[in-house]
Amino acid sequence: MKSQIKIGSILSYVVIVLNILVGLIYTPIMLRIMGQSEYGTYSLISSIIGYLTVLDLGFGNAIIIYTSRYRVKNQKDEQSKLNGMFLIIYSIIGVVAGIMGAILYANIDNIFANTMTIQELQKAKIMTIILIINLVFTFPLSIFGSIITAYEKFIFSKIVNILRIILMPCIMIPLLYMGYRSVAMTVVNTILNISFLIINLIYCLKVIKIKFIFGKFNTKLLKEIFGYSFFIFLAIIVDKINLNIDQFILGSVVGTIEVAIYTVAAQIQTIYISLSTAINGVLLPKITMLVESKESDKTISDIFIQTGRLQYIIMALITTGFIIFGQEFIKIWAGEGYDKSYWTELILMVPSIVPLIQNVGINILQAKNMHKFRTVVYFFIAIANLFISIPLAKKFGSIGSAIGTSIACLLGQWIIMNIYYYKKANIDIPRFWKNIFKMSIPIIIIFIPTLLINNMHMSSNIIVVGLKILLYTIVYSILLWFFVLNDYEKDLVRKPIVRIIKNKK
Repeated sequence: MKSQIKIGSILSYVVIVLNILVGLIYTPIMLRIMGQSEYGTYSLISSIIGYLTVLDLGFGNAIIIYTSRYRVKNQKDEQSKLNGMFLIIYSIIGVVAGIMGAILYANIDNIFANTMTIQELQKAKIMTIILIINLVFTFPLSIFGSIITAYEKFIFSKIVNILRIILMPCIMIPLLYMGYRSVAMTVVNTILNISFLIINLIYCLKVIKIKFIFGKFNTKLLKEIFGYSFFIFLAIIVDKINLNIDQFILGSVVGTIEVAIYTVAAQIQTIYISLSTAINGVLLPKITMLVESKESDKTISDIFIQTGRLQYIIMALITTGFIIFGQEFIKIWAGEGYDKSYWTELILMVPSIVPLIQNVGINILQAKNMHKFRTVVYFFIAIANLFISIPLAKKFGSIGSAIGTSIACLLGQWIIMNIYYYKKANIDIPRFWKNIFKMSIPIIIIFIPTLLINNMHMSSNIIVVGLKILLYTIVYSILLWFFVLNDYEKDLVRKPIVRIIKNKK
């Protein structure tokens, strides 16, 4: 299992690198061929249908948690009953999603008539139908991805993800040049999604050899799972409000062009978040088992700090690099008309660095069944964010929406959650921040002069900007190697290199 976690973590970053490369190559082509209006329409409908994924109700994590618990106790029949129960539940959810999607389809004209053209509304309706079909199949098939995670088969799941990332642009770029646009993208995405979900199904049946026992639901277990999942469900709603509601607001009160500007920023933010969360995806089963085995608070705090340090090394590089070079990058990458995307993303990015280097805390709270407080706090802050963002979006467009989201982040994730982690979850937060502050000093030393120098010598040449980013990354890495990294972190780099050298000999 250790090899699964290690290789899974490595493959997680392969996925991230591929997402970045695909974004760098595929997104500019898509933006320029589709145009702001159609890209904005595609992004808007995708984000709206994405809201229906909240019907998951948090059960995805519950499958991982309860399957991991049954595995520890070697209760195979209980696992089979759990699988059967969730397959029925998710099939019902899929039907409900289809009904809700049909209601949404019937009301598209009423919602967006004031901000969309007739052509945009027609395409929006077609994409809505396709995405609803996608969702109806996704729900019952999604349980197999959760089972694969619970069994810690990270290598397989990451390889499948890698194939999906590669296939999408390989199929779509020729289609875009042939004249196909947003509707074709939606069709291709749906076909690929369902195909890979079926692959997960086959893997679970043939390799993991999971079984299903269908019968009368264990009402006591179901009640317990609902109690656990309800607050994860609220957390999903909160995330949707904080990350996706801005596009809906902008589409309703401003128009598709502002949606396109915000979506460019949101794409960068998605990559930024994934750089932090890659490690977490392979840690939830491990943390659950540690909690079940009654490991000490110090052991869990060590994981929190160790993971946070690794995440901060990456996040600080990306954050400072974007502040310095982001304006040049967006102008070259996205093209004309997306200048506001830099400021939108900057407002989203900087406040989010704290929750992203602490997001293993979410796994710890879930494993300890202590996630209720976090969810309730975030829920009320997200509602406040919603009401703040509407007037700000009307006045400042995408930048206004980003401000509302960032205010919520500062209140809930910087202040309240750090107190809760320390006081209630017994995580050593003072030691965590002592580590982060020490790490920050060399980073600030390189960041400030580089920012000042670059502001005097900005470029629109992709080669020049690329060389500047590369040089900054090299100097940053050298500085951290000598003044920041501990022996464990250095070994993560040294050991693979040593193995490669030995294998060559």
